[in-house]
Amino acid sequence: MDLLAAMVSVAPVPWPDLRLATVAPVGVAAVALHARAGLYHPRLTPSALLELPVLAARTAVVWCGLAAVLAAVLPQRTLGWQTLLACAGLHLLVASTGRGLVNRLRVRAAMRSPRGVLVVGPGEGAAAVAGTLYERPEYGLCPVGLTDTRTGGARAGAAGLPLLLTQEEVRRAVVQHSVRDTVFIRRPEADEQGHTASLVRLLHDHGCRLWLADPEGTPAMTGIRTTRPADHLWGHAVRPLLPCSTRTPGRYAKRAADFVMALVALLAVAPVMGACALAVRLSDGPGVIFRQERVGLYGRPFTLLKFRTLRADEHESATRWTVAGDRRMSPVGSFLRKSSLDELPQLWNVVRGDMSLVGPRPERPFFVAKFASMYPGYEARHRMPVGITGLAQINGLRGDTSIEDRARFDNHYIDTWSLWQDVCILARTMTAFLRFRLGGG
Repeated sequence: MDLLAAMVSVAPVPWPDLRLATVAPVGVAAVALHARAGLYHPRLTPSALLELPVLAARTAVVWCGLAAVLAAVLPQRTLGWQTLLACAGLHLLVASTGRGLVNRLRVRAAMRSPRGVLVVGPGEGAAAVAGTLYERPEYGLCPVGLTDTRTGGARAGAAGLPLLLTQEEVRRAVVQHSVRDTVFIRRPEADEQGHTASLVRLLHDHGCRLWLADPEGTPAMTGIRTTRPADHLWGHAVRPLLPCSTRTPGRYAKRAADFVMALVALLAVAPVMGACALAVRLSDGPGVIFRQERVGLYGRPFTLLKFRTLRADEHESATRWTVAGDRRMSPVGSFLRKSSLDELPQLWNVVRGDMSLVGPRPERPFFVAKFASMYPGYEARHRMPVGITGLAQINGLRGDTSIEDRARFDNHYIDTWSLWQDVCILARTMTAFLRFRLGGG
């Protein structure tokens, strides 16, 4: 409809050839500005009337920009004020009317074929939201189950809905009922046991849209300010919940910076890596590179690369926490571990996209399962790509140190992430490395 509005809006332009030439720029600019404003994001209560001020502002920007360009490039064909107002007004009329029509058609289609939805949360709030969805079919959402991560399923399902006790039951419900929406009653990070993070990852991996509902108040009452138009479920304040792993422009910039910097670093330290490889080969024999399965973004396994510092069987390397002080380690292996030079091959993991330069340190699957059951919020670390260094490491949390402290630092890093923070962490890592080298180890 926005493209149709762009095609119709050029009708008042007095020159036929100019009409054809301006359709594409107007359409592309309008769509780009609307996408930037979030006007194409799914909403539970779409309203063309509420979007009218945003549409009007961006329509004015598009046509004023076009008029300015024409005045500079083609002075003899400058758009007058009357023409400009007619084009912008027609554009806004068609766009808003078309959006209202599309919204009405979508609501009718949703009522005929409602989508399955899960409600996640404790107490009566979940039952209230589920009951609202049952009673108000215009939202196009039909509850198929409840999940209470706080109580672990101690209470019975509300509103006649099955209570999903395990993630496997949630997975089956998502597949069987084609669930594409999930409503959380409280923020996932408010889960003190850390179980909700893995549930968010499961739902996100299955393509579900995540919503955060507040059954007790509105954003204005709770002090929350949303950057997108307000949404609601029959008065319950609702806003989209986007996992931190969602690819924002900043994350794309992080990945691009990782790729370029890791590739440059690989070329720069190639002589050092060659020397390390030769030292390992002469000291410990064949098998210079050590490969080990680690857990990365979204809990997905990958193969981590390091210089071998100790020969151990596969079971021992997967389940033994630390080899620091092991008498089987040669002087070369001990030096590589203390200086962190054994981690240089991980630059190739960064180039491949398995890791980032900065992020939570990856751990072995055995310990991930163990720590996730022992430390609240540990699983939430996998919202972000794992890294060679991180906030925990520059604060001294390396080797045999507190896992609870590491998880807290890692989650703080994810919640406050920025490219500048990555630069600061890399700078502090390099400073620590140079201090070790200059200090003689």
